[in-house]
Order: sequence, then structure tokens, then C-alpha cells
Amino acid sequence: MPAFEAELLKAVPRTLDISSFRFSNPMDIAYKAGQYLSITINEGGKALIHYFSISSSPTEKGYLEFTTRLRDTEFKNALRKLEIGDKVYLKAPFGDFVLKDATGRIGMLSGGIGIAPLRSMIRYCTDKRLGTKIVLLYGNRSERDIVFKHELEDMQRENPNLKVVHTLAEAGEDWKGYRGYIDAAMVKKEIPDYEERVFYSCGPPAMVEAMEGLLVKMGVKKENIREESFSGY
Repeated sequence: MPAFEAELLKAVPRTLDISSFRFSNPMDIAYKAGQYLSITINEGGKALIHYFSISSSPTEKGYLEFTTRLRDTEFKNALRKLEIGDKVYLKAPFGDFVLKDATGRIGMLSGGIGIAPLRSMIRYCTDKRLGTKIVLLYGNRSERDIVFKHELEDMQRENPNLKVVHTLAEAGEDWKGYRGYIDAAMVKKEIPDYEERVFYSCGPPAMVEAMEGLLVKMGVKKENIREESFSGY
């Protein structure tokens, strides 16, 4: 597929070190919730290329948005320096980490920035008012590290078929939710019909691998587990 020129429309801070970058979609590229794109930034005559899951939903027209942690790398530094109106080259869509059955029951297991493609799926189901029953178990280090925290709360109020459950590795004294990491006990309590659900797991490779092992041990069929790993975050 050919690359197309797009301009930065907006940069949205999500946490202290995570931001969303919204680019124009002049070719009206169609994509499925959960897919990813490539972005090329020309920096001093050098083409810097990176791949990101699309965190916007196909229902959000006129732009493509991805969300990333801003590490101190050559590419991320170039991304950080972009100003509104600056041009980049995008290619999209890629990937098959997409909703296969938008009318069934889904379990989502995510950690940190792994929420990006799942946010796209949740937003899509919410905007389309689909009957998809979704339970998201979302792990982060602390409350301030929860990406899309307020939007997830808003979507829960809007979508009666959505339940979001957080767990924190370093929770403060006032935290009322789960503490630690996603485990079998948490899955069994929050998703009691887990054997009948399709699971989408996204996050750091070690977390995704651990979630697969956990689900298989619990009796979830491998064909009902779909995964996307984010390396280098």
C-alpha cells in the first residue's frame, strides 16, 4: 500500500509520559478497530519509521490517532518535536488483531500502553451501540499511569455492556480497587463465564505471555485467545 502525507492535528497528553498523536486522514483510509499503522518522520534528511496500534476508532472520522509512551529514543524525540501542521507519511492499515465477533462476549486483559488497540475496539462498540459484552481487566503501576482513565469511565456510563476493572501494582492508601497484577482469582471473580468468552490480550511481551499461560491453565481454549505484544516500551 502506498504511503500518504498527513499532518499533525493535535497532541493529547494522557499521563505524565504517554501522549496521543492525531493526524489527518486525507485519503479517508478505512481500517478495523485494533489494527496498526506505520509512520515515517523525516529528521535531518533521515527517514525514521515506527509502527503503532491505532487507538482511534473507525467511528471517529477525519483522523487517525495513535498513543505511545515517550521514551528517550531517536524516533520518540523526533515525534515529540513535531508541531501542529507538520507533515509525516503514514501507511495503514496493518494487522489482524481485530474484533472477530462484535456481537458476542469478550474478555480484555491489558497492561499500560497495551490499552491502545483495545480502546479503539471499546470506542467502536460503544459508538455503534453493539451488544458486545466486554469486561476489561486493566493493570498499571499507579493510578496516575492509567491511560484513558476518564474516557473509560465515561464509556462505562454510556455503554451498559462494558465493565472496566483496574488493578495497580503500586496503589496508594486511598485506592479502593484491586492491587497487584491480573491473576486467575481476579479473572474468575470479574469474568465468571470466562470459558465462554473470547479474550483479547495486549501489553508488554512478558505480560501477554503470562496472560496466555494463565488463561490456558484455567481452561480457555487457545483458539479463543488473541494477542498483540508491544516490544520496546
